[in-house]
Amino acid sequence: MKTHQREILIYYNPESSADRRTIAHAHGLTRHIKTYKFGQTPSTNTSWSQIIGKLDLHPKDLMNKAHPYYQEHIRGREFNRQGYLKILSHNPDLLKAPIAIRGDRAVLCTSPTDIYRLIHGKTPTEVS
Repeated sequence: MKTHQREILIYYNPESSADRRTIAHAHGLTRHIKTYKFGQTPSTNTSWSQIIGKLDLHPKDLMNKAHPYYQEHIRGREFNRQGYLKILSHNPDLLKAPIAIRGDRAVLCTSPTDIYRLIHGKTPTEVS
């Protein structure tokens, strides 16, 4: 899952205003943006493994722990890495924030301005 350096791929929740603001910030970085709603996210464990490798996070760190599915089926249980990848591939709506990918870099955008980390390594507020 490698993207061109000028292109940004964003996996997001279209119902979230913060996620839509992340996309707006991305448009300020480049006009080459592809967006995918959480339901259109990668569905294979291999794709998720590549994304998580770029994020350098544990799959559980991507999940919204307040989500009803998480509360009912995952809370209090531990899975191995493959188990978490399978959960994400079948339940992409568990993602707690948009994921932005550019080239070999990826960022979990818990704040709309986190998208700038793809370019500068820091958000504008961290630079000042």
